[in-house]
Amino acid sequence: MPHPSVRSAFGATRRDAVFYLFLAPFALTIALFGIWPIVESVRVAFTQGYTGLSPEPVYNGFANFASVLQTASFRNSLWRTLLYTLAAVPLNLAVALALALLLAHPALRRGRVFFKLAIFLPVVCPEVAGYIVLKTMFNQDFGAINRILLVLGLPVFPGLTTSGSAFATLLAIETWNHVGLYTILFLANLQMLDKALSEAAAIDGAGRLQTLRHVVLPQLRPAVAVNAVYALIEFLKTFSVVYLVSRGGPNFATEFVSYYAWNRFSTAQYGEATAIATLLFVAVLATTGAAYRWIGRDRRS
Repeated sequence: MPHPSVRSAFGATRRDAVFYLFLAPFALTIALFGIWPIVESVRVAFTQGYTGLSPEPVYNGFANFASVLQTASFRNSLWRTLLYTLAAVPLNLAVALALALLLAHPALRRGRVFFKLAIFLPVVCPEVAGYIVLKTMFNQDFGAINRILLVLGLPVFPGLTTSGSAFATLLAIETWNHVGLYTILFLANLQMLDKALSEAAAIDGAGRLQTLRHVVLPQLRPAVAVNAVYALIEFLKTFSVVYLVSRGGPNFATEFVSYYAWNRFSTAQYGEATAIATLLFVAVLATTGAAYRWIGRDRRS
């Protein structure tokens, strides 16, 4: 009769085998549709526009990267991407935190579930449908936004006709699309806060703003960090809203790095396009890594 330790080891090995058996399809899917395209894209970035139809790849080292970095249009698109990200991340987090605080307020007794669903609905709405509808709403001539402004006696919004207003339009559309996720994450953390701290602050005579600043917000730092990292990743690689709404215009005002790479790809400049995609991937990876290091150091302190 086998020793109990042998039976235990055999049982553990069998459980591990079943676990890896169920894990294998997901791991294979990630490797096939996630990791392999990234590796292949990086490889093409070091070639003279190699594709699957080419006989053999002709490697040219870092020539594509040098060509891209020396191009003024790429540097301008990079600057616009950074500016857009620096505007979009604080805006989305601030709006999400305000909405979460309103949803968590005791005065909101009725309709809480409805408002949660209404705020989160754009997150699960197909981007193509949502962006096209909002593009129509922001149309300068017949859009609903300007109709409302005219009724109120206010000046019309230029929409996508000027550089500044097109930039603001994309910010508004993406805020509508993403803020629901950040709101739910903030709301979940608000419901886990230590209420004793807020009660103690109230007993000590702290006002609502003081309690928010010195009691609530410090406890929300992990949620702020997670939302900030996710938002950084999301807005650094902004593409869909540009492609569907502004097409990089007017006058290249909304041509961000992802759309710039797509333009290179659409004109068969595959080497430069994948070089840009590789640079963006490295930038996002470095930003995410730095943010998580900061989060870990902040937690340890």
